[in-house]
Amino acid sequence: MATRQVNNSIYDELGSRWYDAKDDPVALLRAESRERTPWLAQRIQERLGGEARVLDLGCGGGFLSNDLAARGHRVIGLDAAPDSLAVAARHGDAAYVAGDAYSLPFGDGAFQVVCAMDFLEHVERPNRILAEIARVLAPGGLFFFHTFNRNWLAWLVIIKGVEWFVQNTPRDMHVLRLFLRPDELATMCRTNGLRVVELRGSRPRFDRAMWRMLRTGVVPDELQFRATRSTRLAYSGMAVLS
Repeated sequence: MATRQVNNSIYDELGSRWYDAKDDPVALLRAESRERTPWLAQRIQERLGGEARVLDLGCGGGFLSNDLAARGHRVIGLDAAPDSLAVAARHGDAAYVAGDAYSLPFGDGAFQVVCAMDFLEHVERPNRILAEIARVLAPGGLFFFHTFNRNWLAWLVIIKGVEWFVQNTPRDMHVLRLFLRPDELATMCRTNGLRVVELRGSRPRFDRAMWRMLRTGVVPDELQFRATRSTRLAYSGMAVLS
C-alpha cells in the first residue's frame, strides 16, 4: 500500500481566500493565529526585549509575519509557494522569500527567533528542518513551534472532524503519520541543541461560534481558540538554543 502523502499544493490555490474565506479551513488558521501570536510576541519581549530578527518558516499568507512586523520586529517570511508569498506581501510589511526549509538561504546565527507554526506536520524530515533552524539561530535564540499530536483523538478531531464540519476541506490536508508527539519533538530539539522550555496545548472554545460552525460548515469570525494544559490535540511551544 502506498504511503499517504500530505497535500501541500492546496496552499498554492488560496489567493485572497487566505484572508477572506470563511467556508474553508484556512479560517481556522486565522483563528489559531489570533490566539497564539500575542503569547509568542510576549515571550519575545520577555526574553529578548525590543526589536528582534525573526524568521517565519512556512509563513503561508503571512498572518504571523505581518503581525510581528507591525510590532516592530525585522521579519522574513519563507515559504515554497510564491502565490502565498504574494498575498502575504500585500497584507503587511514583513519581507518575503521563496525558499526550501531543508536548505535555508541564510547564514549561521542570522536570526534571534525562528518560528515554525502549523508547519512541521507538513514535512517528511522534521529533524532536518530542526537542524537548519538551529544553524540559523544565534546562541540563546528562540524557536517557536505549533503542531499536532499523533494519536487517535487528534485523527478524529483535527483530520476527520475538520473534513466533516468545515466546508471545502481538501483531502489529505493533514495525514496522521506526520503528526508529532511532544516527546518526539522534544527529543529532536535536544538532538539539535534546542531545549524546550514551554509547552502549551490548544483547542477551540466550545461556545455559540463553535456550534454555528458545526451546524453550517462556515467558520465564524468570532470563533476563538484557547490555551490548555492538555497537549493531546494541538500544542505550541518555545525552545532555546544552547
